[in-house]
Amino acid sequence: MNHLFVPNMGRVDFEDIVFNKELSVQVEQFLREYEHLEILNKFGLPVVNKLLLFGKSGCGKTMTARAISHKLGKKLKTINLGNIVSSKLGETSRNIAAAFKMAETQEAVLFFDEFDSLGKERNYDNTDSSEMKRVVNSMIQQIDSLPKNSILIAATNQIDLIDEALVRRFELKLEFHNPSKSNLDQLYDQLISKYPKEYQKVNRIYDISFAEAETIVMLEVKENIIQSELIKKAQILQEDKLAVICDN
Repeated sequence: MNHLFVPNMGRVDFEDIVFNKELSVQVEQFLREYEHLEILNKFGLPVVNKLLLFGKSGCGKTMTARAISHKLGKKLKTINLGNIVSSKLGETSRNIAAAFKMAETQEAVLFFDEFDSLGKERNYDNTDSSEMKRVVNSMIQQIDSLPKNSILIAATNQIDLIDEALVRRFELKLEFHNPSKSNLDQLYDQLISKYPKEYQKVNRIYDISFAEAETIVMLEVKENIIQSELIKKAQILQEDKLAVICDN
């Protein structure tokens, strides 16, 4: 069973994520509702527990899922749906059902990454289209049966490939765009603040994703450190040569 899940790489706090204003408001509203789940249910008020995160790659969808689970004190059970869509499609439905069951038992956040894999598979192989429709129907049934105290999050870069019936099951749909210049500046400041001032010079590039900005910072800070060390070594060698000359 554990082979279905992707290992989670450390915790993420919301302070680690830079949101635009609209996304920030939507996520905060979701968290407030869930934290007051019992009293809202008492008055028959529905609480969002199914979120679809969609948009450009590298703009924070996976980090958002991890931060939500941490904020709510729940385990995150991550599944790369592309990895469990089996060539034996009957196994796919069983894998999906098993994942939902485990998440329900552990009261965990169930996170499906690459959620568009169902649509892709159905479009690419027409011979299996009827079986894939059964897989989609199985997913719909599992989503409809999700307990109110469980949370389902799905992420996709290609929402247009997902069956409309699946998309409709998600009460909250959060769209992730390439960050604005101010959002990227906030991220750049946040990332370089971890390093000594002498290593903080970074060529800031805009109109890119958060992930691309993080890669830029990592590469340039590493280069700054290496260049600094090379200069120090050259200075030491120069001092040693001068010392030898003076001794002679």
